[in-house]
Amino acid sequence: MLSNTLNSVELLENTDKYDEQLSNYHLPEEQLQFTSLPLDKIKNPNVSNTAKHVLILENSMTVGYFSLEDGEKLLKYSTNPNARLLTSFSIDSRNQGKGLAKTGLQLLPEFVRKNLPGIDEIVLGVNKRNTPAYNLYLKTGFVDENEFYEGPKGPQHILHLRV
Repeated sequence: MLSNTLNSVELLENTDKYDEQLSNYHLPEEQLQFTSLPLDKIKNPNVSNTAKHVLILENSMTVGYFSLEDGEKLLKYSTNPNARLLTSFSIDSRNQGKGLAKTGLQLLPEFVRKNLPGIDEIVLGVNKRNTPAYNLYLKTGFVDENEFYEGPKGPQHILHLRV
């Protein structure tokens, strides 16, 4: 059974209402090598306009972020036309260590079923040097099928989550 923290944690598609909270989002330098700040990703003109920008909220406050992308970038990781690519997953540094990343990922399948009908898989690339993230993804249902992608910052494990 999922702990009672699920009651106060939810996933929500981003709206401009959260821009102020996102402008105060902080990640340490060692994490920024593997991800990007939410507003940088949301405002990036190279990200498909059909990407879903998803917030992890705890008690209505933004504590985390990720994007579910389609288009060209997805094709580097999957040939499944019904997949989305999870990118830029992070938890604000002031909220790390509380289990929010794990809870957010546990809520992901239900979010996808409700908000992206027809999507049956989430894929992601996690840098081989980012062992804590790799282990977190495996604990929350992602599967390593021994596929790799040579990313701009080194080799990445490609992980799959069936929804």
